[in-house]
Amino acid sequence: MQAAPPPERQSGFWRQLTPAALAFSAYFCMYAFRKPFAAATYDAEGWFGLDLKTTFVISQVIGYAASKFLGIKWGSEVTRSGRLRLLLGLVLAAEIALVGFALLPRSGKVVAIFCNGLPLGMVWGLVVRYLEGRRASDVLLAGLSCSFILASGAVKDVGRWLLASVPTYWMPATTGLLFLVPFASAAWLLDRTPEPDARDIALRSSRPPMFGADRRLFWRRFWPGLLPLLCVYLGLTAFRDYRDNYGVELFAELGYTGQPALFTRTELPVAALVLVLLGASNVVRGRVPRLLTLLGVMASGMGLIGAATLARARGWMSGQGWMICLGLGAYLAYVPFSSFLFDRIMAATRFAGTAVFAVNLADAVGYTGTVGLLLIEDMWAGDVSRLGFFESASYAVSLVGCAGLGLTTLHFWRSTRPRPRRLTAPRA
Repeated sequence: MQAAPPPERQSGFWRQLTPAALAFSAYFCMYAFRKPFAAATYDAEGWFGLDLKTTFVISQVIGYAASKFLGIKWGSEVTRSGRLRLLLGLVLAAEIALVGFALLPRSGKVVAIFCNGLPLGMVWGLVVRYLEGRRASDVLLAGLSCSFILASGAVKDVGRWLLASVPTYWMPATTGLLFLVPFASAAWLLDRTPEPDARDIALRSSRPPMFGADRRLFWRRFWPGLLPLLCVYLGLTAFRDYRDNYGVELFAELGYTGQPALFTRTELPVAALVLVLLGASNVVRGRVPRLLTLLGVMASGMGLIGAATLARARGWMSGQGWMICLGLGAYLAYVPFSSFLFDRIMAATRFAGTAVFAVNLADAVGYTGTVGLLLIEDMWAGDVSRLGFFESASYAVSLVGCAGLGLTTLHFWRSTRPRPRRLTAPRA
């Protein structure tokens, strides 16, 4: 009979697992305030000649992107004592905005969905603050990232189910109300988990708040590697959001209509494979090799997007298989951006500060790309079907992603490799 592990080992295991489970639950519930409106179709004209759903999507994303810019300061400077109050206040504000989305006239609904996105963009960074800087941060943050892969499909399935009994514009607020108490409970418990211990700090570097001077120093030191990353993330976020927001329309063009739990069935294998593959990169030892391995896995995901699109064009892959492969490729690159990529950069370079600053900076740039992609499609590619536009975007994001990640890998390989000491001749 196998002996039980020593008490300190058990407590260490639960010390890591408990905040991960609570963070997963909190962020999963947050998606019920952000994404259910995308489960409906809105057959009407919106602002500036755009269709109404595109107007809603752009309005929410503008608010969400603005929130990321605010999070660069607020998310990286907030103290432990202020995190819970800020989390609860942000989500309550988003739910109130969804009630406005139901009650206001059409033009007011556009403003309301903007106000819904405005607080929610800061939630991710606040939740990440509870998990970064730990020995198992890579695994914990990868698990957290699976929350939005699963939640996006799940809350849209809940929204589609509610549409049978709830008016279209009340569906988002009703979905959020169902998840309000679970979110508050998970956030309250998460705030009571212990901070990283001394061993965590020794292995992963300390993660104090980052103020303006610290953020400027970080950018000056690493911009040659960060700039290509931001360009990749700009295109990747736009691509991922397009697939997410217009999944109903894309599946309809692919011939999948009226199938129950279609999004959950598509995203469940994506989440499982992403967690396994990114978790496998954690086997590599050494702070720098782990960073370079992760960048290689991300580049392989970007390559998969282009390869899968080519395979479907040749008739080698079904429509749902293609969507699964696109989700897998996109999330293999996207999940590290929003979770442990910057945590590994901090660990590899030994820079003291919170990775949330870089996460929010990347998100602010990325969601700006989402708005740009939607405007390009509606204003300059209006005659192309959503499916045809998405296929072209798949090839473009694959090529740009592989090139940008290659440049970033080269920079951090050069900047973190040991430098030989110069030998000086002894003085006479």
